[in-house]
Amino acid sequence: MVCAILPTPRRYTKATTSMTDKPSNATVAPTIAAPRGKTAVLVLADGTLFWGMGVGATGHSLGEVCFNTSITGYQEILTDPSYAGQIISFTFPHIGNTGANDEDIETVTPAARGLILRAEITEPSNFRATQHLGAWLSARGLIGVAGVDTRRLTRRIRDSGAPHGVVAHALDGQFDIAALTAEAAGWPGLVGLDLAKEVTCTQRYSWNETAWALGQGYGAMSPDDTRFHVVAVDFGAKRNILRSLASLGCRVTVVPANATAKDVLDCEPDGVFLSNGPGDPAATGEYAVPMIRGVLKSGKPMFGICLGHQMLALALGAKTEKMHHGHRGANHPVKDLKTGIVEITSQNHGFVVTPESLPDSVEVTHVSLFDNTLEGIALKDAPVFSVQHHPEASPGPRDSAYLFDRFIKLMEDANAGKTA
Repeated sequence: MVCAILPTPRRYTKATTSMTDKPSNATVAPTIAAPRGKTAVLVLADGTLFWGMGVGATGHSLGEVCFNTSITGYQEILTDPSYAGQIISFTFPHIGNTGANDEDIETVTPAARGLILRAEITEPSNFRATQHLGAWLSARGLIGVAGVDTRRLTRRIRDSGAPHGVVAHALDGQFDIAALTAEAAGWPGLVGLDLAKEVTCTQRYSWNETAWALGQGYGAMSPDDTRFHVVAVDFGAKRNILRSLASLGCRVTVVPANATAKDVLDCEPDGVFLSNGPGDPAATGEYAVPMIRGVLKSGKPMFGICLGHQMLALALGAKTEKMHHGHRGANHPVKDLKTGIVEITSQNHGFVVTPESLPDSVEVTHVSLFDNTLEGIALKDAPVFSVQHHPEASPGPRDSAYLFDRFIKLMEDANAGKTA
């Protein structure tokens, strides 16, 4: 299965100004030496600098700077394909203290552009650790900076939106700040950017790996246990989503993001799953929306998560928009409007469906209790639904796992209707 698809620090400085001044229009020196003991820097598009110590690979990487509030699961976060094009700032200060292993990953090749940490990575202390996180990052070409005042950076993102930036790591502490600033300022950003094509698989494959168990690792679904055949359209699918389906008796066939409705339906699925993924849903929707509309006409049960949710909404005639700074963390309260139950959810998205644009045939099923943004929809007259959050919940709680059972129930009802 191969998918193409990874002394006390100065808390905050700027290229030409003090900690409290706004960025200056003065010309920045082409190359400057980092403050003593610093080997890495985060350079924002307006010239703001956050100095720190380098971790992982050397070099520099460009992307949108976002923050994640999860306190566990940093490996899953760093390998989530939905982070393509983004540099992740972790608000939890102790990243790397449980080391790294070969099991807690969502894809083989991380798509994230880099990472930002408050504290330097410590030696791992966990019985499952097989590697130091720093070595794991280096092996995967991920560039990071530690020793940054991430609280200050988070407040900046919260107040001003997700900035464009460059994270750079050089062992000699020499940086061409002018060039890095220009690179960050010149990046067009995620709006209009189709990143699903960069992280999707290149060809169709089958998946039968099931959920992880202590002392056993991941399991494998027996052909005798197969209840349904699900086609999963890979816009950047997390492995734990596929494992969640397999654990419930689904034989999963994964197809690339550019698959047509005919490609999907020729597999003769009992249900179709639309995966999570990165980038602007409107851009990926150029080719995905016609496929989704074709599958909708078939009447097959359909379930979408994250980007899959957004593109289902587009296929139904709704619109999406870029959020101010997005939702990323494992502590987001979401209310199921059908049951009244509040779930603590795992989230990672920077775009959202506009509720006012939904047609009358669609009902809102879930809303965020943080900001009342749309978190779930369902068709009133068809076995089709989707959610913005991540019910596979790894990392995070398992409050939303019932959504996979809901998908199974739709396929059961559809099959019962065929034999009635």
